[in-house]
Amino acid sequence: MAGSTLRLYSYAFFLPAGIIYILFFIAPTFLSFFFSLTIWTLSDWRFTGLDNFRIFFTEPSLSIGLRNSLIYAISTCALKVVLGFLLAAFLCTKLKTRGFLRSLIYFPNILSTIAVGIIFSSLMHPSHGLINTTLAFFGIQGPDWLGNPKMALFSVVLVDVWKGVGVAMIIFIAGIQAIPQHYYEALSIDGGSSFDKLRYITLPLSRSSMNSVIMLAFIGGIRSFDLIWVMTKGGPGFTSDLIASIIYKQLQGGFYGLSTAGNVVLFIIVSIMAVPLYRSLTKVEVDL
Repeated sequence: MAGSTLRLYSYAFFLPAGIIYILFFIAPTFLSFFFSLTIWTLSDWRFTGLDNFRIFFTEPSLSIGLRNSLIYAISTCALKVVLGFLLAAFLCTKLKTRGFLRSLIYFPNILSTIAVGIIFSSLMHPSHGLINTTLAFFGIQGPDWLGNPKMALFSVVLVDVWKGVGVAMIIFIAGIQAIPQHYYEALSIDGGSSFDKLRYITLPLSRSSMNSVIMLAFIGGIRSFDLIWVMTKGGPGFTSDLIASIIYKQLQGGFYGLSTAGNVVLFIIVSIMAVPLYRSLTKVEVDL
Protein backbone atom coordinates (compact mmCIF):
# COMPACT_ATOMS: atom_id res chain seq x y z
CA MET A 1 0.00 0.00 0.00
CA ALA A 2 2.80 2.35 0.91
CA GLY A 3 4.57 1.54 -2.36
CA SER A 4 1.56 2.39 -4.51
CA THR A 5 0.99 5.61 -2.55
CA LEU A 6 4.60 6.56 -3.15
CA ARG A 7 4.22 5.87 -6.87
CA LEU A 8 1.09 8.02 -7.05
CA TYR A 9 2.90 10.74 -5.12
CA SER A 10 5.80 10.54 -7.60
CA TYR A 11 3.50 10.71 -10.62
CA ALA A 12 1.88 13.82 -9.16
CA PHE A 13 5.09 15.71 -9.86
CA PHE A 14 4.61 15.03 -13.58
CA LEU A 15 1.03 16.34 -13.54
CA PRO A 16 1.77 20.10 -14.02
CA ALA A 17 4.15 19.42 -16.92
CA GLY A 18 1.66 16.95 -18.41
CA ILE A 19 -1.19 19.45 -18.25
CA ILE A 20 0.94 22.16 -19.88
CA TYR A 21 2.08 19.71 -22.59
CA ILE A 22 -1.51 18.68 -23.36
CA LEU A 23 -2.84 22.25 -23.39
CA PHE A 24 -0.07 23.84 -25.45
CA PHE A 25 1.01 20.97 -27.75
CA ILE A 26 -1.36 18.00 -27.96
CA ALA A 27 -4.62 19.98 -28.02
CA PRO A 28 -3.44 22.62 -30.58
CA THR A 29 -2.07 19.86 -32.81
CA PHE A 30 -5.40 18.03 -32.97
CA LEU A 31 -7.30 21.29 -33.35
CA SER A 32 -5.04 22.25 -36.27
CA PHE A 33 -5.85 18.99 -38.04
CA PHE A 34 -9.57 19.64 -37.49
CA PHE A 35 -9.59 23.30 -38.55
CA SER A 36 -7.52 22.50 -41.65
CA LEU A 37 -10.70 20.81 -42.90
CA THR A 38 -12.81 23.92 -42.40
CA ILE A 39 -13.26 27.52 -43.42
CA TRP A 40 -13.09 29.34 -40.11
CA THR A 41 -13.00 32.74 -38.49
CA LEU A 42 -12.71 33.74 -34.85
CA SER A 43 -16.48 33.41 -34.46
CA ASP A 44 -17.57 30.71 -36.92
CA TRP A 45 -16.46 27.68 -38.92
CA ARG A 46 -17.78 25.54 -41.77
CA PHE A 47 -16.58 22.02 -42.65
CA THR A 48 -15.17 21.76 -46.19
CA GLY A 49 -13.32 18.45 -46.19
CA LEU A 50 -10.07 18.35 -48.15
CA ASP A 51 -10.78 21.49 -50.19
CA ASN A 52 -8.12 23.52 -48.33
CA PHE A 53 -5.47 20.95 -49.14
CA ARG A 54 -6.45 20.86 -52.82
CA ILE A 55 -6.23 24.66 -53.00
CA PHE A 56 -2.93 24.71 -51.11
CA PHE A 57 -1.30 22.24 -53.49
CA THR A 58 -2.38 24.32 -56.48
CA GLU A 59 -0.64 27.41 -55.04
CA PRO A 60 1.60 28.64 -57.91
CA SER A 61 4.53 29.50 -55.62
CA LEU A 62 4.39 26.26 -53.62
CA SER A 63 7.06 24.53 -55.72
CA ILE A 64 9.33 27.56 -55.29
CA GLY A 65 8.70 27.57 -51.54
CA LEU A 66 9.44 23.86 -51.21
CA ARG A 67 12.63 24.13 -53.25
CA ASN A 68 13.80 27.19 -51.33
CA SER A 69 13.00 25.57 -47.98
CA LEU A 70 15.17 22.56 -48.89
CA ILE A 71 18.00 24.80 -50.13
CA TYR A 72 17.73 26.95 -47.01
CA ALA A 73 17.65 23.97 -44.63
CA ILE A 74 20.54 22.12 -46.29
CA SER A 75 22.71 25.25 -46.63
CA THR A 76 22.23 26.48 -43.06
CA CYS A 77 22.62 22.96 -41.67
CA ALA A 78 25.85 22.26 -43.56
CA LEU A 79 27.44 25.59 -42.65
CA LYS A 80 26.46 25.35 -38.98
CA VAL A 81 27.85 21.81 -38.72
CA VAL A 82 31.17 22.62 -40.38
CA LEU A 83 31.75 26.03 -38.79
CA GLY A 84 30.40 24.93 -35.40
CA PHE A 85 32.72 21.94 -35.29
CA LEU A 86 35.80 23.88 -36.38
CA LEU A 87 35.11 26.68 -33.89
CA ALA A 88 34.50 24.17 -31.11
CA ALA A 89 37.70 22.28 -31.88
CA PHE A 90 39.67 25.54 -31.88
CA LEU A 91 38.08 26.81 -28.67
CA CYS A 92 38.71 23.55 -26.82
CA THR A 93 42.44 24.20 -27.00
CA LYS A 94 44.40 25.88 -24.20
CA LEU A 95 43.78 29.32 -25.68
CA LYS A 96 43.70 31.95 -22.90
CA THR A 97 40.85 33.93 -24.43
CA ARG A 98 38.69 30.90 -25.25
CA GLY A 99 36.01 31.83 -22.67
CA PHE A 100 35.65 35.31 -24.12
CA LEU A 101 35.59 34.02 -27.70
CA ARG A 102 32.96 31.41 -26.86
CA SER A 103 30.74 34.12 -25.37
CA LEU A 104 31.34 36.39 -28.35
CA ILE A 105 30.36 33.73 -30.89
CA TYR A 106 27.33 32.61 -28.88
CA PHE A 107 26.10 36.17 -28.25
CA PRO A 108 24.16 36.58 -31.56
CA ASN A 109 21.95 33.65 -30.60
CA ILE A 110 20.44 35.56 -27.67
CA LEU A 111 19.48 38.49 -29.90
CA SER A 112 15.95 38.80 -31.23
CA THR A 113 15.64 37.32 -34.72
CA ILE A 114 13.48 40.27 -35.74
CA ALA A 115 16.14 42.73 -34.54
CA VAL A 116 18.88 40.82 -36.36
CA GLY A 117 16.83 40.84 -39.57
CA ILE A 118 16.23 44.60 -39.35
CA ILE A 119 19.89 45.33 -38.62
CA PHE A 120 21.20 43.21 -41.49
CA SER A 121 18.59 44.59 -43.88
CA SER A 122 20.12 47.98 -43.17
CA LEU A 123 23.70 46.70 -43.41
CA MET A 124 22.94 45.03 -46.76
CA HIS A 125 21.27 48.05 -48.34
CA PRO A 126 22.69 48.29 -51.90
CA SER A 127 23.69 51.97 -51.74
CA HIS A 128 23.66 53.08 -48.09
CA GLY A 129 24.49 49.84 -46.27
CA LEU A 130 27.71 49.52 -44.32
CA ILE A 131 28.75 46.36 -46.18
CA ASN A 132 28.63 47.89 -49.67
CA THR A 133 30.02 51.19 -48.39
CA THR A 134 33.03 49.32 -47.01
CA LEU A 135 33.47 47.39 -50.26
CA ALA A 136 33.27 50.63 -52.23
CA PHE A 137 36.07 52.05 -50.08
CA PHE A 138 38.31 49.28 -51.45
CA GLY A 139 37.07 49.85 -55.01
CA ILE A 140 34.72 46.86 -55.08
CA GLN A 141 31.17 47.19 -56.42
CA GLY A 142 28.92 45.55 -53.87
CA PRO A 143 25.90 43.53 -55.04
CA ASP A 144 22.25 44.10 -54.19
CA TRP A 145 22.25 41.48 -51.45
CA LEU A 146 18.49 41.32 -50.89
CA GLY A 147 17.21 42.70 -54.20
CA ASN A 148 19.01 40.29 -56.51
CA PRO A 149 16.81 37.20 -57.12
CA LYS A 150 19.88 34.97 -57.28
CA MET A 151 21.39 36.27 -54.05
CA ALA A 152 18.50 37.12 -51.70
CA LEU A 153 17.97 33.64 -50.28
CA PHE A 154 21.67 32.98 -49.75
CA SER A 155 22.14 36.37 -48.12
CA VAL A 156 19.57 35.40 -45.51
CA VAL A 157 21.28 32.00 -45.16
CA LEU A 158 24.52 33.76 -44.17
CA VAL A 159 22.73 35.86 -41.57
CA ASP A 160 21.01 32.76 -40.18
CA VAL A 161 24.35 30.97 -39.87
CA TRP A 162 25.95 33.99 -38.19
CA LYS A 163 23.14 34.03 -35.64
CA GLY A 164 22.88 30.30 -35.00
CA VAL A 165 26.40 28.91 -35.30
CA GLY A 166 26.99 29.63 -31.60
CA VAL A 167 24.47 26.97 -30.58
CA ALA A 168 26.18 24.40 -32.81
CA MET A 169 29.53 25.40 -31.32
CA ILE A 170 28.29 24.92 -27.74
CA ILE A 171 26.88 21.46 -28.53
CA PHE A 172 30.15 20.43 -30.16
CA ILE A 173 32.17 21.81 -27.23
CA ALA A 174 30.12 19.68 -24.82
CA GLY A 175 30.78 16.60 -26.97
CA ILE A 176 34.49 17.28 -27.38
CA GLN A 177 35.04 17.91 -23.67
CA ALA A 178 33.42 14.54 -22.91
CA ILE A 179 36.11 12.69 -24.91
CA PRO A 180 38.60 10.98 -22.52
CA GLN A 181 41.97 12.71 -22.63
CA HIS A 182 43.94 9.47 -22.61
CA TYR A 183 42.91 8.92 -26.25
CA TYR A 184 44.79 12.07 -27.21
CA GLU A 185 47.73 11.12 -24.98
CA ALA A 186 47.98 7.71 -26.63
CA LEU A 187 47.98 9.25 -30.09
CA SER A 188 50.63 11.76 -29.02
CA ILE A 189 52.86 8.91 -27.85
CA ASP A 190 52.42 7.30 -31.28
CA GLY A 191 53.59 10.54 -32.91
CA GLY A 192 50.19 11.84 -33.99
CA SER A 193 49.90 15.48 -35.00
CA SER A 194 47.14 17.94 -34.04
CA PHE A 195 45.44 17.22 -37.36
CA ASP A 196 45.58 13.47 -36.63
CA LYS A 197 43.89 14.08 -33.27
CA LEU A 198 41.17 16.07 -34.97
CA ARG A 199 40.65 13.51 -37.72
CA TYR A 200 40.95 10.22 -35.84
CA ILE A 201 39.66 11.13 -32.36
CA THR A 202 37.71 14.39 -32.16
CA LEU A 203 35.66 13.99 -35.34
CA PRO A 204 34.56 10.34 -34.89
CA LEU A 205 33.85 10.69 -31.17
CA SER A 206 31.80 13.86 -31.75
CA ARG A 207 29.29 11.94 -33.84
CA SER A 208 26.47 12.17 -31.29
CA SER A 209 26.95 15.94 -30.98
CA MET A 210 27.03 16.25 -34.76
CA ASN A 211 23.78 14.32 -35.05
CA SER A 212 22.12 16.72 -32.61
CA VAL A 213 23.34 19.75 -34.55
CA ILE A 214 22.22 18.29 -37.87
CA MET A 215 18.73 17.51 -36.59
CA LEU A 216 18.25 20.90 -34.90
CA ALA A 217 19.66 22.90 -37.82
CA PHE A 218 17.81 20.98 -40.53
CA ILE A 219 14.40 21.08 -38.83
CA GLY A 220 14.92 24.73 -37.91
CA GLY A 221 15.80 25.52 -41.52
CA ILE A 222 12.73 23.78 -42.95
CA ARG A 223 10.47 25.62 -40.49
CA SER A 224 12.25 28.96 -40.78
CA PHE A 225 10.08 32.02 -41.27
CA ASP A 226 10.85 35.11 -39.18
CA LEU A 227 14.28 36.00 -40.56
CA ILE A 228 13.33 35.55 -44.21
CA TRP A 229 10.13 37.54 -43.69
CA VAL A 230 11.84 40.48 -42.00
CA MET A 231 14.64 40.66 -44.57
CA THR A 232 12.93 39.90 -47.90
CA LYS A 233 9.23 39.08 -47.31
CA GLY A 234 9.78 36.29 -49.83
CA GLY A 235 10.99 38.68 -52.51
CA PRO A 236 12.01 39.92 -54.89
CA GLY A 237 8.85 38.45 -56.35
CA PHE A 238 8.58 34.94 -54.95
CA THR A 239 12.26 34.07 -55.36
CA SER A 240 13.06 33.74 -51.64
CA ASP A 241 9.68 32.44 -50.47
CA LEU A 242 9.76 29.53 -48.04
CA ILE A 243 6.83 27.26 -47.24
CA ALA A 244 6.28 29.12 -43.96
CA SER A 245 6.20 32.53 -45.67
CA ILE A 246 3.64 31.25 -48.20
CA ILE A 247 1.47 30.08 -45.31
CA TYR A 248 1.80 33.46 -43.62
CA LYS A 249 0.74 35.29 -46.78
CA GLN A 250 -2.40 33.15 -46.88
CA LEU A 251 -3.05 34.00 -43.23
CA GLN A 252 -2.60 37.71 -44.00
CA GLY A 253 -5.19 37.39 -46.75
CA GLY A 254 -7.76 36.09 -44.25
CA PHE A 255 -7.66 32.49 -45.52
CA TYR A 256 -7.38 30.97 -42.05
CA GLY A 257 -8.48 27.46 -42.98
CA LEU A 258 -6.11 27.41 -45.94
CA SER A 259 -3.17 28.60 -43.84
CA THR A 260 -4.00 25.98 -41.19
CA ALA A 261 -3.93 23.31 -43.89
CA GLY A 262 -0.56 24.68 -44.96
CA ASN A 263 0.73 24.30 -41.41
CA VAL A 264 -0.45 20.70 -41.35
CA VAL A 265 1.34 20.06 -44.64
CA LEU A 266 4.48 21.67 -43.22
CA PHE A 267 4.23 19.47 -40.12
CA ILE A 268 3.93 16.36 -42.31
CA ILE A 269 6.85 17.44 -44.52
CA VAL A 270 9.08 18.01 -41.47
CA SER A 271 8.08 14.64 -40.03
CA ILE A 272 8.65 12.79 -43.32
CA MET A 273 12.13 14.30 -43.60
CA ALA A 274 13.15 14.31 -39.95
CA VAL A 275 12.28 10.73 -39.01
CA PRO A 276 14.34 8.99 -41.74
CA LEU A 277 17.17 11.48 -41.20
CA TYR A 278 17.22 10.73 -37.47
CA ARG A 279 17.18 6.97 -38.07
CA SER A 280 20.00 7.14 -40.61
CA LEU A 281 22.11 9.33 -38.33
CA THR A 282 21.63 7.09 -35.29
CA LYS A 283 22.36 4.00 -37.41
CA VAL A 284 25.67 5.50 -38.51
CA GLU A 285 26.43 6.39 -34.87
CA VAL A 286 25.75 2.81 -33.75
CA ASP A 287 27.87 1.36 -36.58
CA LEU A 288 30.77 3.53 -35.45
